Amino acid sequence: MISIKDVIKTYASRNGDVKAVDKVNLEIEEGEIFGVIGYSGAGKSTLIRMLNGLEIPTEGTINVAGREVSRIKGAELRRARQEISMIFQHFNLLWSRTVAENIAFPLEIAGVAKQEREKKVNELISLVGLDGRGDAYPSQLSGGQKQRVGIARALANNPKVLLCDEATSALDPQTTDSILDLLVDINRRLGLTIVLITHEMHVIRKICHRVAVMEGGKIVESGPVLNVFKNPQQPITKRFVQQVTEPEETKETVEHLLQRYPHGKVVQLTFVGEGAEQPLITNTIRNYPVMVNILQGKITQTQEGAYGTLFIHLDGEEEVSLEAIKYMSSQGVGVEVITNA
Repeated sequence: MISIKDVIKTYASRNGDVKAVDKVNLEIEEGEIFGVIGYSGAGKSTLIRMLNGLEIPTEGTINVAGREVSRIKGAELRRARQEISMIFQHFNLLWSRTVAENIAFPLEIAGVAKQEREKKVNELISLVGLDGRGDAYPSQLSGGQKQRVGIARALANNPKVLLCDEATSALDPQTTDSILDLLVDINRRLGLTIVLITHEMHVIRKICHRVAVMEGGKIVESGPVLNVFKNPQQPITKRFVQQVTEPEETKETVEHLLQRYPHGKVVQLTFVGEGAEQPLITNTIRNYPVMVNILQGKITQTQEGAYGTLFIHLDGEEEVSLEAIKYMSSQGVGVEVITNA
């Protein structure tokens, strides 16, 4: 569906050329939700803008839905953009038009007859959950509703690809989740390929099948989301994963309990997939004469399964504690001893 090969994007500056995107290679499959995550300046916005021809690569090729968008121009590029829609962080709605008129706008440009336009607009209003709001103006809508209008408008021409440029970063957490749920629903109903960029790992965790991590214009790590959560390789990836797997207070809690319980071991357990649903702690206590104190934990769901981390304080005779740790490791759970007393 999307093929990015050896893509470089260079900008001229007073201090010399700057590579915003540096030798990127990606293959995105039809019907998947693919995320690109990175901090500001990583090059992700430039990369996504090259997918619909808003930016042209300095080197390399980009093919989207059978067209080499890195080379086409004029009428052919306009036709390609009908199949590659985009939603934005700040919605980009026409404030003088109603919800229905905003959604109808790309259909007007495409020359679709009025009766057919109205039918399509009504279908899209219902699809994005805005029934009864067709006559409202953007100023009368919440942030989440505005983004729903943006999504409906992006779907008007039946695109094959939907690009999301930080589409939820201006929204509160609850509204963000509702928009992400909508995108998953659209992906499943329409088989739409979705490519999104974000700096929030929560977004990647909740809806993406695969993810690429960008830093300094390069893809430094990529793969299925669950694999990346399970075994992040790069320091930047580990920081992103910690956003959703380790609460901010974890370190503080562990330090406090280490002072309170100076003996034993602090152990971090990592659960992936079916391992997150096993009664590991119960079985450990039954089989080994050790005390287990749960310090902090969290289980998160990805598109491909559950991922969880649990910090425990294990206290007992040294030999027995080591046997208990060995047992937990044998159950397909990641085990790391953080501190030994």
